[in-house]
Amino acid sequence: MASLPLDQEGVQARPVAAYPLPRAEGLSLVDWRDFSCAEAIAEWDSLASDAAEPNPFYESWSLLPALANLDRDGNAQLALLRVEGRLCGLVPLVRTPRYYGYPLRNVTNWLHHNAFCGAPLVAKGHGRAFWTALLHHCDTNPGGTLFLHLTHLPEHGVLHDALREVSATNSRPCAIVHREIRAMLQSSHGPDAYFEGSVSAKKRKELRRQHSRLSELGTLRFHRYADSYKIDSWCDDFLALEQSGWKGEAGSALACDPATASMFRISLHGASSRGRLERLSLTLDGKPIAMLVNYLTAPGSYAFKTTFDENFARYSPGVLLQRENLALLDRRDIEWSDSCAGQDHPMIDRIWREKRGIVRVSVGIGGHLRRSLFKQLLRRELNGKGELLS
Repeated sequence: MASLPLDQEGVQARPVAAYPLPRAEGLSLVDWRDFSCAEAIAEWDSLASDAAEPNPFYESWSLLPALANLDRDGNAQLALLRVEGRLCGLVPLVRTPRYYGYPLRNVTNWLHHNAFCGAPLVAKGHGRAFWTALLHHCDTNPGGTLFLHLTHLPEHGVLHDALREVSATNSRPCAIVHREIRAMLQSSHGPDAYFEGSVSAKKRKELRRQHSRLSELGTLRFHRYADSYKIDSWCDDFLALEQSGWKGEAGSALACDPATASMFRISLHGASSRGRLERLSLTLDGKPIAMLVNYLTAPGSYAFKTTFDENFARYSPGVLLQRENLALLDRRDIEWSDSCAGQDHPMIDRIWREKRGIVRVSVGIGGHLRRSLFKQLLRRELNGKGELLS
């Protein structure tokens, strides 16, 4: 099947040889370019709408432009599970020769630095079937790899629990090797009540003062967009604003690399066309001083990216914008929101009170000898710092 163009700016994946991996019972692996036609994307989008755990970073509109721009060696493939012809599971996989600096070959889910969830897209009720099929493939086709390593997996979600069950049933070594706790938003309270419960009276008074002082500098306005209105110029403003701050100086801003800038633009267009996008901005005399992108993946959402003008830092424009973002609590279709922020984030942790565990899990594969060797390495790695699941 021929691949469709991924954007309107001529951004295409470089033609490379396919990374051949054999087919396993219940699971197929395909070059992602061969799963980017209109028919495949329709299947993919249908799976995303029925996913046991929402993950915008593995939806077609997000993953395809990421792969096209960032999988320059063409190593990633899509693992697909079909049940009675229906697509019921999808995850991008890649074989890597190193494990955080150590020469340990492993199979891992493909992610990039601006993707904050690695949960496979799995149809409701198919978690055990998906892990069984994926692990069977890894067992029968290890290809020199020692284990399966899964990153950015939500802890205690239905997929995490299903993986634990499948591993325990097969006496397969499986462990959490890293955990981080990040802020999330989940409450039955409305925006005002939640804000009052999170932020002290003194801090709320200070924020009102900052809002007043900022308003004295010009016309201060808040904007919320749920459609594609002026999305191209909005993307331009966001990329420029982020690059003007410390991320630009550190070289980590999206606009510092044409590939990540392109991925950002295409992803927002794709999210918007599917009703998955919400854009917020705070402007002063028409110029944005704080901006935020939400990916809406009911019943959850992800605060994908946020930025603010550091020249106005003393007025806390980012916090003022987050105050408006609490309107998510009024949405009936959204039950929770993941901050996508690092652990102990100095700003969002002061507003969003709930927490979400994000873990890395390593799982033994292959025959008895391979699993035994992995279990020895696993115990050395954990050394009392991780959690052996089975």
